[in-house]
Amino acid sequence: MSIQTVATNPFSDQKPGTSGLRKKVRVFQQPHYLQNFVQSIFDTLEIPANATLTLGGDGRFYNKEAIQVIIKMAAANGFAKVLVGQHGILSTPAASNIIRKYQTFGGIILSASHNPAGPDDDFGIKYNTSNGGPAPEKITDAIFANSKHITQYKLIDLPEVDLSSIGVTTLDGFEVEVIDSVADYADLMQSMFDFAAIKRWLAAGHRLQFDAMHAVTGPYAKEIFTHRLGASADSLINCEVSENFGGGHPDPNLTYAEDLVKIAYGEQAPDFAAASDGDGDRNMILGNHFFVTPSDSLALIAANAKLIPAYAKGLSGVARSMPTSGAVDRVAAKLGIACYETPTGWKFFGNLMDAGRVTLCGEESFGTGSDHVREKDGLWAVLCWLNLLAATGESVESLVRKHWQVYGRNVYSRHDYEGVPTEQANAVITHIKAQFANLPGQAFGSYTVKAVDDFSYTDPVDASVSTGQGLRILFACGSRVVIRLSGTGTEGATIRVYLEAFTEDAAQQQLDAQEALAELISVSHQISQLPQLTGRQQPTVIT
Repeated sequence: MSIQTVATNPFSDQKPGTSGLRKKVRVFQQPHYLQNFVQSIFDTLEIPANATLTLGGDGRFYNKEAIQVIIKMAAANGFAKVLVGQHGILSTPAASNIIRKYQTFGGIILSASHNPAGPDDDFGIKYNTSNGGPAPEKITDAIFANSKHITQYKLIDLPEVDLSSIGVTTLDGFEVEVIDSVADYADLMQSMFDFAAIKRWLAAGHRLQFDAMHAVTGPYAKEIFTHRLGASADSLINCEVSENFGGGHPDPNLTYAEDLVKIAYGEQAPDFAAASDGDGDRNMILGNHFFVTPSDSLALIAANAKLIPAYAKGLSGVARSMPTSGAVDRVAAKLGIACYETPTGWKFFGNLMDAGRVTLCGEESFGTGSDHVREKDGLWAVLCWLNLLAATGESVESLVRKHWQVYGRNVYSRHDYEGVPTEQANAVITHIKAQFANLPGQAFGSYTVKAVDDFSYTDPVDASVSTGQGLRILFACGSRVVIRLSGTGTEGATIRVYLEAFTEDAAQQQLDAQEALAELISVSHQISQLPQLTGRQQPTVIT
């Protein structure tokens, strides 16, 4: 095979965010843009002989075209083989499983996660290392550094690979194997959960409703829920993968998963409802007229983990991102296991899992997972809940309310202000930081500020330090407000405001979160001046 070297000029905007590089499709379609970033990935790696690359994506617009480019570049950069999901499809947790199961050198995942898809919307790319998890900051920093000085990239002019047919294509010793996107992952799930008990629960007349939001988990849901667990076909909605996710926003929350929310709060509501996102790593859990916050979901799974076969021997520890509520901390304390607080971004959990320090981890942004892979896993979380419902005979609501009776309730909500002009978003952060010296000791209604900081994290495994991870306003009563800018958008900035108040009062536990947090919301506005500085009187999304 003849390697072609193509001259190029660097782009200045290829710094990976929380989970890879995300831009508008039209940005990626610029001449050399995708190739520059892929070459920058390969340039930072020491690729051994006979190395295999895992490759796939969430099926969004531009997925198939990008895969053909990456195959040609992988061949030119020393890979001996590429494993690619059929039709170019691999959910993010399924890709992590493939990397780990077949011990590939690493993987490239094409996704912008929960962001919208289509010619005028978003695309993304990230590199996962041999443990199956997102590349750590030292690698993404090296990729960005390389992208600022790149002068050429390499590829081999191969014929396009037929991604629709499972099998091996060999080209002068270089192999591309198209694999079943679903089977390995479904087998893993069946090995972890009590499928027989879940089948009995469904056969007894309990009803499930799952919404794939026209995204990547559709094929996985059909195999697992209908073929292996015996759920009826009408238990699944929006399960056909679409390049533009059916024109929707594949973010499983109360705002964007509107179809499912109407069903869960309707007259004929199912016993259990759930949704997953664009690339299959997020989840939303609902009962009959009842919403479970991701923070509570993590805590409840941890508290009841021994009911799930994969965790029958207990947990080594748990971890949560800093903005996630402290509900799981209370479970860990009662179980006598370690609990770690990390920055936002799943890559921070990888070291802890590899070192055997944690079994379960989660983020308030609808991501929950365990050490079975090195990514958050939407369908895994759904199966956790189904297993617990089958094992206990309880409803979703009764499980949560009984949990609150034992541990108390961390009343929690996140307010997102999306598409804020960057200068306005930065002004909010600057305004809060300017008050750091004076805020401690100040009273705002019934809340007195105890401390403020910009969260930093020292990894207990490799001692790496991450700073500037979010502003924390901590109150004497144990409540808190966290404000940070999101790294997952492609336009302007998203300001995320996290609000948390703990209560052991049974009456307070019954309140709607927005009602219970009303004063704290007002205090957050008073301190941040967010409405005045941005002109936004209401958040775009409340979860």
